[in-house]
Amino acid sequence: MEILEVEDYKKEYKEVLLWKKIKKNAKKAGVKVVYAALLLYYALQSDEVPKQAKVTILGALGYFLLPLDLIPDVFPALGFTDDLGALILALSQITYFLNDDIKFEAKQKLADWFGEYDEAVVVDVENQFNQSADNEVIDVKIIEP
Repeated sequence: MEILEVEDYKKEYKEVLLWKKIKKNAKKAGVKVVYAALLLYYALQSDEVPKQAKVTILGALGYFLLPLDLIPDVFPALGFTDDLGALILALSQITYFLNDDIKFEAKQKLADWFGEYDEAVVVDVENQFNQSADNEVIDVKIIEP
């Protein structure tokens, strides 16, 4: 299986396309996918998020925007599962930078689009990327001078 690199997808990211895809597919994609994408979008806008984290964000959002991916979005119920996986993976990589302001903005936009939504779904998304971040194995190599 080919390993997909962030660089392959970051060129696909365009802000206007992100808003268009979310607005068009919000109900079909669901609160989980939209919240994950919004967290990444607002983190991308933050001056407090370092450049390397933004590269990860751009890769995940670029993948989300691709019309043809591992599981095309046209398949009901399954179409956004790979997108959610990519978004959660990126969120687990940048979780340290997801402050309360970013989460607040994402939740506000969710409320604009979905009206009332189940807060438990949002908590589930946050638990998923926090759990993924907790389970990561960090390979540290010490180089002697």
